[in-house]
Amino acid sequence: MEAVIQHLPPPDPPELPAGAARFPAWPPWFAGVGFLVGLSGTLLFGIVMGLVATLFGADLEGDSPVLVVIGTLAQGLAFVASALFFASRVARPRAWHFGLRSTKLWPALGWTAVGVVSFYFVSAIYGALVHVDAEQDTVRSLGGEDGAFGLIVAGLMVIMVAPVVEEIFFRGFFYRALRTRLSIWIAAALDGLLFGLIHYSGDGVEGLLILPPLALLGFIFCLVYERTGSLFTVIGMHALNNTLAFAVQADDGWQVSVVAGPLALGACALAPRLLPAVPHPEPA
Repeated sequence: MEAVIQHLPPPDPPELPAGAARFPAWPPWFAGVGFLVGLSGTLLFGIVMGLVATLFGADLEGDSPVLVVIGTLAQGLAFVASALFFASRVARPRAWHFGLRSTKLWPALGWTAVGVVSFYFVSAIYGALVHVDAEQDTVRSLGGEDGAFGLIVAGLMVIMVAPVVEEIFFRGFFYRALRTRLSIWIAAALDGLLFGLIHYSGDGVEGLLILPPLALLGFIFCLVYERTGSLFTVIGMHALNNTLAFAVQADDGWQVSVVAGPLALGACALAPRLLPAVPHPEPA
C-alpha cells in the first residue's frame, strides 16, 4: 500500500507584536540609482549657475567661498530630495523610515562611546603606519579663513548642516536600501566606501590616503545606527567628530566649536521628543 503524502500549505507568517511596524522594503538598487540621481542634480545645479552667470556677464570664480557654500547646500538638497523621491515609490515617506526616531538613552550613549573610541584608536594606528601630508581643505573652501563671519558660516556648515544631510542620505536611505537584501557587514562596507570616496578632494595619491579613515567612519556609523535604530545617535556622532576636526583645522575654530558642537548634540537629544510617537519599526 502506497503512503498518501499530504501537501500542506505553508504556514502563515507570524504576526508582528502589538504596536510594531515594518520598515518599507526599499529595493537595493534604490541606493545606487538614488546616489546617481543626487549627483546628477548637483551637477545640473552647477551647470544652471554657470549659464545664469554667463547671461548676466558675471565672472564666477570656482573657489569662491560663497559659491562653495551655495553648491554644498544644493548638493545636500539634491541627495535628500533623491532619497525622498525613491522612498515615495514604495510608501509615503515618514521621518522614522529614515531612522529619525527616539531610542533608549544609555544604550545609545554606550554605542556612541564604543564607535568613537574604535574610530580614533584605528585612525591613530593608521596614522602611525601611513604618513599622510594631505588633509581636507573643507574649512578653507567654505570661507573659514576669511574673517569671523566666514569662520562662523564654515563652522555651521561643517558641524550642523553636513551631519544632518549626509546621515539622512547615507545611513537613513542608502544603507537602509542595501540592508533589504545584504548583510549588515556588506551593506556597511559598501556604504562606508562610498562615504569615503565622496569626500575625495582630488589631491592625487595623497588625497586618497585620507579616504580609508573616512570610509571606516562611515562603516562605524552604519553599525551604530544598526544597534541603536536611531539616526539621531549617528548624527550626534558625526557632529561630534566634525566639531573636533573643525576646532583643530580652523584658526580660532575652537571658538565656533564650543558653541555649535553642544548645540548640535543638544538638538540630537531634543529632536526625537518633538517628533510624533512612532511604533517600534521591524525590518521588512
